[in-house]
Amino acid sequence: MKSKEEFIQMLHAKIDEWDTEIDRLSAKAAMVEAESREDYYQQIAEMKAKRSQINEKLEKVRQSGENAWEDLKSGIDLALESMNEALRSAASRFK
Repeated sequence: MKSKEEFIQMLHAKIDEWDTEIDRLSAKAAMVEAESREDYYQQIAEMKAKRSQINEKLEKVRQSGENAWEDLKSGIDLALESMNEALRSAASRFK
């Protein structure tokens, strides 16, 4: 099991990774035809919203007590999977 600090570091790394991927997808979206661009930007906006939610959960973990953060972890794990799925979906659509 990860410690609270290891978990926080892992989340920061994932958020940085997602930011890079979102930037890459945004650059691709800017280069597609106008009618498709709107859909791509909508999907990117959804990913940014998910990332923001995870940032909020990260802040709650950071502020939680040593034992209370464990209760938050399962919700964050679900949010992480949702974000990873959104990125996989976007990457396949943007090819």
